[in-house]
Amino acid sequence: MSKEYVNSICGMCSVRCPIQVEVVDGKAEYIQGGKSLNGSLCPRGAAGTALTYDEERPQYPMIRAGERGEGKWRKVSWDEALDYVADKLKAVQEEYGKDAILFSDRGGPFRDFYRAFLRGIGTANYNNHDSACARNVQNSALSVFGFGRKGVSYDFKNCKHIVLQQRNVMEAINVAEVNNVLSGMENGAKLTVIDIRANVPATKADNFFLIRPGTDYAFNLAVLHVLINEELYDKEYVANWFDGFDALKVFVQQYPPEWAEEETGIAADSIRDFCRQLAEAAPSVIWHPGWMTARYSDSFYMSRTIYLINALLGAIGAKGGLPFMGKPGDAGAKGLQSFMNLYPKPEGKRADGIGWMEGRKHYDAGPGLVNLAYDAIVEGKPYPIKAYIAQRHDPLMAFPDMKDVKAMWDNLDLLVAVTFSWSDTAWYSDVVLPISPFLERDDTIMTKNGPKPSFVMRKRAIEPLYDTKAIWEIYSGLAKRFGLDDLVYENIEDIWKFQLEGTGYTIEDFAETGAVGLASAPIYKPVTENSFKTPSGKIQIIDAKLEEDGLPSLKPYESPERPPEDKFRITFGRCALHTQGHTVNNKLLFERMPENTLWIHTDRAKALGIENDEYVSVGNNGYSAKIRAFVTDFIHPECVFMIHGFGHTLPCESRAIGKGAADNELMPKGIRKYDKGGGAISMQEHFVTVSKA
Repeated sequence: MSKEYVNSICGMCSVRCPIQVEVVDGKAEYIQGGKSLNGSLCPRGAAGTALTYDEERPQYPMIRAGERGEGKWRKVSWDEALDYVADKLKAVQEEYGKDAILFSDRGGPFRDFYRAFLRGIGTANYNNHDSACARNVQNSALSVFGFGRKGVSYDFKNCKHIVLQQRNVMEAINVAEVNNVLSGMENGAKLTVIDIRANVPATKADNFFLIRPGTDYAFNLAVLHVLINEELYDKEYVANWFDGFDALKVFVQQYPPEWAEEETGIAADSIRDFCRQLAEAAPSVIWHPGWMTARYSDSFYMSRTIYLINALLGAIGAKGGLPFMGKPGDAGAKGLQSFMNLYPKPEGKRADGIGWMEGRKHYDAGPGLVNLAYDAIVEGKPYPIKAYIAQRHDPLMAFPDMKDVKAMWDNLDLLVAVTFSWSDTAWYSDVVLPISPFLERDDTIMTKNGPKPSFVMRKRAIEPLYDTKAIWEIYSGLAKRFGLDDLVYENIEDIWKFQLEGTGYTIEDFAETGAVGLASAPIYKPVTENSFKTPSGKIQIIDAKLEEDGLPSLKPYESPERPPEDKFRITFGRCALHTQGHTVNNKLLFERMPENTLWIHTDRAKALGIENDEYVSVGNNGYSAKIRAFVTDFIHPECVFMIHGFGHTLPCESRAIGKGAADNELMPKGIRKYDKGGGAISMQEHFVTVSKA
């Protein structure tokens, strides 16, 4: 018997924790956290073997043989599949132009190679999933600091007060982050949770505010009112690093805690006491700006006010607060060489209108808003989109109203799914290009920024079980067919050598742990004249780009619509056991959570004659699903809540099919309802009915 341990990177969610894989006689037997995590791993990471050895995942390239979504496929070789895709892409570009190809992905640190391919073929339409996740946070950070949300990190270990609002840190798990939060709490940090239900962090909180759905912005405005009027803010920090503070001071006068109590249901005295707690802990405060904030029509402004509150407390750039993100250059190291630099940035206008269309000039110029790009598929404006590649991305599960999105896609000449698991998008596609799961593939080296930046390598732990390929192999194959010789590689080692050129590091340096640390101690960069990338070089209250797009930097509060008497606002979120929809069919995780439940307030359930743990029917938009009720006092009466990613219908997923309800199907034409400030979809602006099944 031969046994080895391979250092690699988990691929069960977008966090990508370091892992160590125990391989016995060529089979992956066990996965644990890498050395930097001291063996800890979340349930999803531990279930990575079940993904690899699942016979129900795509096993070979396929081309559609019937109608879209019919489930009829023709097994083909990789050469035939890549020839077919390349020929179709070339034909689309020849007839409709370079930018007629749309691409969206899950995002993350392994994008450089295929983004170089997109540049090489000349399309400007690179997008990610973020309009269904953190785009409001990204654009709010840009509007305040001039840099995006990853320009700061979170120093939880040294924090004195942690605030979680639309960030469920103990269920939407980043293992290192959870460990650091717990370490901070062990060292005396207070925890405050603001949510529509008592999630896991709420059970551990010093302050838990059960807020009326859709009123987070009102709560934050009242906090700003107290901090400013009671002079609880860092006056020196504000004097040195704020531009437009007087405008903020005038604006918040209309939003005292007594007003917020009527809106949010949270007592005015509790808000005042909370603000004093924050001031006492400052500047070692972290009010998390949110992770998945594609929720309400003003979630952008919720995140924007969070950044302003952190700044008022002096937490931006502070130890124990939100220090500036450390990058290789900050540690005196040279960054990895980028494949994207091999090709010029495409010159075409983006189909989503970002950068040139009125109302959309203020958005981040990086990944686009794919939901807005879909309009070009239907309308052919500003030009037709005729080919779409979904890379590790399932828009039909991520975005509202699957039928509506499919109808938009029906004008495509080509729909390609590059995926390691079945999904609604893959099932509806023309071509399936199967990715080897993370235990079976090497990837490009990633840069992990943070207090101690590093380079991290994902190594293949075992050989592929089926006829699947690594991501770089797929795009190298397509690059070859487009004559992009700089992206044609035969092995991963040559890719790694290209990336490491000039860094002073070699492949061998990753042998012991799978990573190369670039700093011996955490980097804390002081606030300087170069810290903020705004026109004034300071934290800006008034964002000229936002204003020029017809949007106020300080938006007057609008009370959210209350649900009709017989309905509930639909809310959703994450859990520790599943990653969106793509782990529900995982054998190990399915055993532990085969279906989602519907949280409903005790009084509302009683009025409907609903008992705890019995099945109910939840419906809207012609969609109805059976789901088990979880009756509790610890959810706001105006809403119901479910874990996202259930309600699968694909016959190729024998375990997941028919289990639970799909929240996205309860949101009629919801992809068209988005937050104009940040660009993310407003997915919790819909109302549903609940009745006994």
